[in-house]
Amino acid sequence: MTLHSSSRSFPAYLLFWLCLLMIRGTYGSRKLYIVYLGEKKHDDPTLITASHHDMLSKVLGSKEEALASIAYSYKHGFSGFAAMLTEDQAENLADLHEVISVTPNKQHELLTTRSWDFLGVNYQPPSKLLQRSNYGDDVIIGLIDTGIWPESRSFSDHGYGPIPARWKGVCQLGQAWGSTNCSRKIIGARYYAAGVDKADLKKNYMSARDMIGHGTHTASTAAGSVVEGVSLHGLARGVARGGAPRARLAVYKVVWDTGNSLQLASAGVLAALDDAIHDGVDILSLSLVADEDSFGALHAVQKGITVVYAGGNSGPRPQVIFNTAPWVITAAASKMDRSFPTTITLGNKQALVGQSLYYKLQDGYKNGFQPLVHGGNCSREALNGTTIKGSIVLCIEETYGPVINFVDGIFGRVLGGGASGLIFGLYTTDMLLSTEDCQGIACVLVDIDIGFQVATYIGSQSMPVAKIEPAQSITGKEVLAPKVAIFSSRGPSIKYPTVLKPDIAAPGVNVLAAKEDGYVFNSGTSMAAPHVAGVIALLKALHPHWSHAALKSAIVTSASTKDEYGMPILAEALPRKVADPFDYGGGHINPNGAADPGLVYDIDPMDYNKFFTCKIKKYEICNITTLPAYHLNLPSISIPELRHPIKVRRAVTNVGEVDAVYQSAIQSPLGVKIDVEPPTLIFNATKKVNTFKVSMAPLWKVQGDYTFGSLTWYNEHHTVRIPIAVRITIRDFYADVA
Repeated sequence: MTLHSSSRSFPAYLLFWLCLLMIRGTYGSRKLYIVYLGEKKHDDPTLITASHHDMLSKVLGSKEEALASIAYSYKHGFSGFAAMLTEDQAENLADLHEVISVTPNKQHELLTTRSWDFLGVNYQPPSKLLQRSNYGDDVIIGLIDTGIWPESRSFSDHGYGPIPARWKGVCQLGQAWGSTNCSRKIIGARYYAAGVDKADLKKNYMSARDMIGHGTHTASTAAGSVVEGVSLHGLARGVARGGAPRARLAVYKVVWDTGNSLQLASAGVLAALDDAIHDGVDILSLSLVADEDSFGALHAVQKGITVVYAGGNSGPRPQVIFNTAPWVITAAASKMDRSFPTTITLGNKQALVGQSLYYKLQDGYKNGFQPLVHGGNCSREALNGTTIKGSIVLCIEETYGPVINFVDGIFGRVLGGGASGLIFGLYTTDMLLSTEDCQGIACVLVDIDIGFQVATYIGSQSMPVAKIEPAQSITGKEVLAPKVAIFSSRGPSIKYPTVLKPDIAAPGVNVLAAKEDGYVFNSGTSMAAPHVAGVIALLKALHPHWSHAALKSAIVTSASTKDEYGMPILAEALPRKVADPFDYGGGHINPNGAADPGLVYDIDPMDYNKFFTCKIKKYEICNITTLPAYHLNLPSISIPELRHPIKVRRAVTNVGEVDAVYQSAIQSPLGVKIDVEPPTLIFNATKKVNTFKVSMAPLWKVQGDYTFGSLTWYNEHHTVRIPIAVRITIRDFYADVA
C-alpha cells in the first residue's frame, strides 16, 4: 500500500510515529535478564535448552516468542538462560518454584586479559581492527616455547572452519598427547628433546604437552579463544582472550624442566624454526632468551614469516637486551592500567593502601584486627627473639634496588614462623606476583614511605594492631599507564649496536592467561612478545601482502610515547625516569595506529645478507658485519660512534592515501645536528616510494653517552615517527673512566 500525505487515510508521518510507539511499548521497555536455575545435568544438553524454552513460553505465551527472547542458554556448568524481558515478565518468572533468581544483566568492563582492552583492541563491542581483520581468522601463529595444554578452554575450536589448506604441519603424537589433542585451533604440535639430558627428560611429558605452563600462557595471550568469567580467586574478573582470538596455533616444544632449572637446546630451537618454515606458519613468537642460531630466524623472515622475540628480563641495567638481530621484532615489557589496591587499617583508624593479590580473609579473622609487630628487615637476626606467631609483621627493605629473595627469604621466615600477615615496605619495584605465593594469607607490598608510617604507628602504641582487607581490581585512568617494567631489559645492543633495540613495548606485567585448566598471572617480556604476535596476526589478516619489515615498521612508527594525559611514558628504574628508545624502542604498541600507518619502511629480506654474512662455523651467530646496520632501511637509527658527519639513506613506501604530501619534523638528539633532504615527500599513483637522506653531525667533541631524538613524517591523517639514538665519541671505548 502506498501512503500519500494528501490521502484522506491516516497521514503517513502519524502512522510512522504510532508504529514506533507500539514497537517501543512491546520491546523498548525490555531488558536483558539472567535467569538462574541452579545445578541441572543431563546427558543431552539440548533437552535442557528445550526446558528453558518451555519455561519461558509459560510467561511469554508462546514458544515462538520464547525462542526469539532468549539470548543465551546455559546448560553445562549450571542451568539457566538470558532473555529479553519486561519488568513484569521478569517478576512472573521469579515466582516460578524452579527459578532460584532473576537478575538484570549488568555491563562490566572487561578486566582479565585487560591488556587487549588497554591497547584499544576491544572485544565487546568489537573494535574496528578486530572486525576488519576478522579476529585474525586463519592466520597461523607458531609458538616456540614449553608446549601447550590443549584442554584449556582458551584453545576451544568451537565455530572454527577447516584447517587452512596451506598448512603442511603435523600433529606429533607422544606421552599424554593423542590425535584428538590437535584441533582446528591447535593445528600442529611438535616437540624437540635432542640435546637435553635423558635423565632430565624423565620428569617431562615426551610430547607437546606443557607441564611448565609458560607456553600455554603465551599461546593464550597471543591467540586464545574467548572464555567468559575468568578470574584469579575473584581478582581481575572478566573475559580471557588472545589478541587474535580466531588465529590458529602451531606448537613447537623446545623447553624442558630438569627439576632445578629449565633446559632448551639451541639445536632444538633451530629445528623448530626449520620445521615452522616448512609447516607454513605466518608468525613465530619466541618468549625465549636463547642465544639461538640467529640465521634460523633470518631464514624464516626471508620466507615471509614475521618473527617476534622477548627482549629479556635483566633490566633496568643498560646493555642487557637479548635477541637483537635486525630481522626480528624484539619486545620490551610494560605495565597496563590495572592495579590491585589493598587497604591496611591501623588501630588508630589510619587507612593506608598497598598492593597485593590477597584474595580472601584467612580463617580466624573474626574482628579483622590482629597484633602488629615490627620485624625490621626480617632477616634471621632481626626476627630473633621477636614473637610473630598470630601477628601481622612489618618488614622494611631499605636496599635501594630490586628485591629478589622475597619468597625464599622474608616469606619463608615470616609466614613460616606462624605470622598471620605481612606488610612489606620497599623502594618502588614490581613484585606483586610474589604475594600470590602467600596463598590467601595477607601479604601486602607498600611504598617505603608507607612502611615508615606503619613503623611510626607501632612505635607510638603499647599494643599496635592492624587489619588488612582483600585486594580489589582497579582499571582505567586512575592507574598511570603505560610504564616500562623495571625488569624489562634495556638497550643498547652489545652484538648489534648499530641496530636500535628493543623495537617496541607491549604489556608484560601481571598478565592473566591460561595455565593447564586454570588461569594465572605471569610477568616478563615473555608475556610482551605474544602481545606483539597477536597484534601482528591482526595486521597480517588485514594486510596479507605486507612484508615482515612493513609489519614491523607499522608497529614501530605508530607507537605511543605519551600516556592518555599527554605525559611522557615513564620507565621503572632506579630511580623512575622518562622512557627513552633503549627502554621501549619506538614506544608503546598502538594496534589501531599500526593498522593504518600511512608510510612503511620496507626491506627486501635478502638485503640483510649485505650487512650480515656467515663466514664462520655453520651453527654460530652471524655477527660479522660488512656494513654498519644503520644503513639498513630500518624504522629507527642507531649511531654508536658519531665522530664525523655521516649520512644514512632511508626509503618509505606509501600504504595510505594514493595522493599524499608528508612534511618532516626533526627532534635532534642533544649535541647532534640533523638535517633531512628532501624535507617534503610527495606521493601519487606513480610515485609510491620516496627516498631521503638523514645527515648527522656532532656539535661538540666529547666522549659522550647516548642522546635521543626522532624523525617524523606527517600530514593531516598520519604521523610516522622513528626513534634516533646517537652517541658522540672521540675514543674507542664505551664509558668514561676516572
